[in-house]
Amino acid sequence: MSFNQTQKYLATVNGSSSPGSSFSGSSPFGGASNNNARPLPGINLDEEIRLTTNNRERAQMDNMADLYSIIVVLEHLELAYIRSSITHTEYTPACRQLIAQFRTASSLLGEVVPDLEKFMKEYNLNCPAAAKRIKIGVPATVEFGDGVSNEANGHRTAKYVAETVQSYITVVDVLKLGMAAVDQIHPLLADLMQSLNNVRSLPADFEGRAKVREWLIKLNSMKASEELNAEEKRQLEFDLESNYTAFRGWLDNQ
Repeated sequence: MSFNQTQKYLATVNGSSSPGSSFSGSSPFGGASNNNARPLPGINLDEEIRLTTNNRERAQMDNMADLYSIIVVLEHLELAYIRSSITHTEYTPACRQLIAQFRTASSLLGEVVPDLEKFMKEYNLNCPAAAKRIKIGVPATVEFGDGVSNEANGHRTAKYVAETVQSYITVVDVLKLGMAAVDQIHPLLADLMQSLNNVRSLPADFEGRAKVREWLIKLNSMKASEELNAEEKRQLEFDLESNYTAFRGWLDNQ
């Protein structure tokens, strides 16, 4: 039966005066009829709906799907580590890889996904642990340490103290040389945070650790190619030198 024939049949059943006029009353299929429910000419309900119309849109959709899956996987990884389902040696490299993948995927999307929180809200992603890890940009083992004691080994403790001193000096020297790009400074600050956490006897409220964390979050919110302005660079250098002095003062009192 053609579309026109179907209209005529329904019009006859419902007592409508003409095939093209609207009709009311009960549908022959039961229940009240709905004008909006009638099939429209030229539309095939079995036809696949395409979300994209060209290769550029298809690539963008694929990148958004990758971003979504990375966030979900990172959430599961964080929860697995919190619940001790995996060890720190398994967690750390996997987390680093996912953070790097997130940065790559988000850079490909550019202005399409300018804000992580908006992206997660738009697609109903409830992944607070992943969002926090992405915000700081380093694994929890770097932010807080891996929880493995090394104080029994005096040689190893001395090694970590030396590494911390070297990390402070390296970052300050890089800033003095005029380097201010995010991708130049962020890895060095992450190494400094790791070194500070390796020194187990360092007080938990040591201000230097909190300051480094603040700068990691700030840098991670910027693009890799962006640079700190003169004021930000000067403030970072001041914070690091102040914290290094405090760290040396703590060592002298040991």
